[in-house]
Amino acid sequence: MKLAALTLLLFLSVTLSFSQDNSYLIKGKVVDTAASYTMVNSTVTILNQKDSTLVKFSRVAQDGTFQVKNLRSGKFILLITYPGYADYAEQFSLDSLKREKDFNSINLVLKSTLLENVIIQGKVAAIKIKGDTTEFNAGSYNIQPNSKVEDLLKQLPGMQIDKDGNITAQGKAVKKVLVDGEEFFGDDPTLVTKNIRADMVDKVQLYDKKSDEAAFTGVDDGVENKTINIKLKEDKKNGYFGKVDLGAGTDKFYQGQAMINIFKGKQRISGYGIFGNTGQTGLGWEDGDKYGSSGGTQFEDGVYYIGGGDDLGGWNGRYDGRGIPSTKTGGLHFEDKWNKDKFGLNTNYKIGSLGVKGSSSNLTQNILPQDANGVLRTINSASAQQFDNSTFRQKLDATLNFQLDSTSTLKLIIDGTQKETKTREDFASFSSRADSSLINTGDRQVTNDADQNLFNINAFYTKKLKKKGRTLSATLTQSLNQNKSNGFLNSKNEFFNEAEQLDSMRNIDQSKTNNSLSSILSSRITYTEPISKATSVVFNYGLNLNNSTSDKKSFNKSGTGLYDQLDTLFSNNFKLNQLTNQGGATVNIKKEKATINFGTNVSAVQFRQLDLYRNRKFDRNFINWNPNASYRYRFSQQKSLSINYYGYNTQPSISQIQPIRENTDPLNITIGNPDLNPSFNNRVSMGYNSYKILTDQYIYFYGSYSFINNAITNTTFTDAAGNNTYQAINLNETPTNFYFNGSTSRKIKAIELSVGLDVSANGSKNFSMINGVLATTRSNNYSTGLSISQNKDKYDFRISGGPSYNDSRSSLPSSRNNQGWGATGNASFNVKLPGKVQISSDGQYKFTAKTQTFNQDFERIIINAFIAKKFFKAENLQIRIAVNDLLNQNVGFDRSSSNNMFIENRYTTIQRYFMGSIIWDFNKMGGTAKK
Repeated sequence: MKLAALTLLLFLSVTLSFSQDNSYLIKGKVVDTAASYTMVNSTVTILNQKDSTLVKFSRVAQDGTFQVKNLRSGKFILLITYPGYADYAEQFSLDSLKREKDFNSINLVLKSTLLENVIIQGKVAAIKIKGDTTEFNAGSYNIQPNSKVEDLLKQLPGMQIDKDGNITAQGKAVKKVLVDGEEFFGDDPTLVTKNIRADMVDKVQLYDKKSDEAAFTGVDDGVENKTINIKLKEDKKNGYFGKVDLGAGTDKFYQGQAMINIFKGKQRISGYGIFGNTGQTGLGWEDGDKYGSSGGTQFEDGVYYIGGGDDLGGWNGRYDGRGIPSTKTGGLHFEDKWNKDKFGLNTNYKIGSLGVKGSSSNLTQNILPQDANGVLRTINSASAQQFDNSTFRQKLDATLNFQLDSTSTLKLIIDGTQKETKTREDFASFSSRADSSLINTGDRQVTNDADQNLFNINAFYTKKLKKKGRTLSATLTQSLNQNKSNGFLNSKNEFFNEAEQLDSMRNIDQSKTNNSLSSILSSRITYTEPISKATSVVFNYGLNLNNSTSDKKSFNKSGTGLYDQLDTLFSNNFKLNQLTNQGGATVNIKKEKATINFGTNVSAVQFRQLDLYRNRKFDRNFINWNPNASYRYRFSQQKSLSINYYGYNTQPSISQIQPIRENTDPLNITIGNPDLNPSFNNRVSMGYNSYKILTDQYIYFYGSYSFINNAITNTTFTDAAGNNTYQAINLNETPTNFYFNGSTSRKIKAIELSVGLDVSANGSKNFSMINGVLATTRSNNYSTGLSISQNKDKYDFRISGGPSYNDSRSSLPSSRNNQGWGATGNASFNVKLPGKVQISSDGQYKFTAKTQTFNQDFERIIINAFIAKKFFKAENLQIRIAVNDLLNQNVGFDRSSSNNMFIENRYTTIQRYFMGSIIWDFNKMGGTAKK
């Protein structure tokens, strides 16, 4: 009896237990994602999560619902399938606390739609907007074997590269191209773009490079340099690669270059040598000095810089397309990091020579106010120039980075430059009245030999303090600039009366020497104090010392034939001492998507100049204000907006202040104005970037507007003999400038064609005094262009072009304007034919219509082309036949206007030649970068 009772109890317990384990259920509804209709008869399968064995099976009812009952507790997989649709799978669990699972509405997706979405979602965005940085993914563009970074950049939206390798991005010139954030041979972008292989590139970053201090503090200081950073693939940081290119052509043209790069992770060693006279490469070397050899005087943070340039040295030592160049240059580059990246070194040595020979001619129309009889005066001038200039220079620079500890860094930048320049220029000119009667003639010969030595050292220290956001930074800079030059000026001018009879003559035969030395010590300390998580205040203080000397002598020839008679009117010996105290504060607010900066700097300048010849002192004191504000908003990873305001003083230069007379160009004399005051500049700018991944559409625009208070402008007096005297003055007028550049591009996927549209506009309103009469000059230029391009494995092409309109108006008189239409066009294509043959061509078109001032149209078509035969599997050896300027139409031409003058300039430049060359690209890259 007890056994029977026990058996019955056990049976009931098991039965009850079984009944309870199968009391679980799931339910839901299945619909189509796009059409939202129910998926009747879809298969509903329940699998065991542990081993995927079948637990239950069902189908979707007519109303689209499903329900599976009598499930036990456990972990399962719901699998729903329907023909033509992607399978739906989801894991779920049932237990005593959750006996029922409602999946609600389950959306199925067509397999074709899912495949398309997977392709789009799996595609790395071609462009990303990261704050102020636009990042291009190199893998999204067509890269041909052995192509270079230059070929990749030509495919990127918003970038243009001219025939000389000069890069324009988002409407601004690119001055620096970095490799992995580091300088690569310093200041010649073409050494990167024409030599680094495109297949090594992972990302291309475009941004406005800030100063080291602005990058550390996050506060804009107005320093912006459009910069490209080439980020390399990790597997392309070990090995070696390079290029050898030798060519000989007709009309004695030749070129050659060789470059080798050895990469071992973070260690990079490179060397190059270049020679030639085609103007294609090796001419982009900038001196990299702060205040240059051109003799210009700049004011920066309240400091005067005397460049030490001389009256005779008009050439800046660079090739700008004028004349025929001849260059020989070479360089070495080394960089590495040690001790877990706590110490880094980047150093370059460059040596080279450049010679430029050629000629140019100018047509100038100078419109003057009415004379006493109400008659408008116009002076028409024509001039011709022959030049033969050369320079030799060498430069050594090094950047050392120290990670002192986890919170502090030290950066040292050291560079030295030695430069020798020789110039010879011959000028001939004549000027006439509106009735074509002769006013004056001139002949002038200028020779000059100059030596320049530059040395700069900069130390930048940063420290992150204990409190989050609290930082300290300090910078110390020492700059030395020594110039020595000597030369000769031989000039003869003849002046004629209205009857074209010789009225007077003026001859100059002088020897000139110039010796200058500039020593500048500048310091600055910056402290950041966080007020809250989002707000901080940045304080700064700087002290600058400037000690400079400038000794210029002009000697007339005596009866002995020696240049030993000092001309005190055109000689001077100055000593400059200057002290500048500068301080400021800026508020920095950073939110999740927005960054706001606003503040001001103020500097007090004590300026003392001693005229040692005349024993006269000249003292000036200035107060300068530099307010600034910026707003940046990041809508998303692909869209950003920035608005900036920057106000700053422009100091009168020393040459504008000091009463020094120069007679290098006897028909154009400049005199000083010791009563000049600083002007104040206001600049507002806005930039916008947007990229849509699905449509591959990129939109960019940048605009700025500026106006000047208490502007420094020129007053010009032109006498009846055609002599011009210039003096800088403060004018109670407000000059303005505006600039706009915008572009949009997108890809038409059906035909894989990229289409772009560019719009540009810039203009200015300037004032000057002409013979005592206020003159207003308005100059506006508008242009637009359409571009289409396609890149395939076997071919690629790009076509762009559009009209432009230039409108220059002067109030002297209002009826004499310089308006006209123009047009530009560019086209290029590459075709890969069977047998490893490649044909390539590029062309440029330019049209400038005649105006009231210039009665001739200008039209030019330049076509360059080559055919190449490639060898080996890697196609890394090629023999090339090329032609430059096939139609022989490359005539140097430029038109410009300034105040009351309209100028047309024509110059010699490189024209048609044929060249045969052999090019070898070698490459052995691979492995993993060292950590």
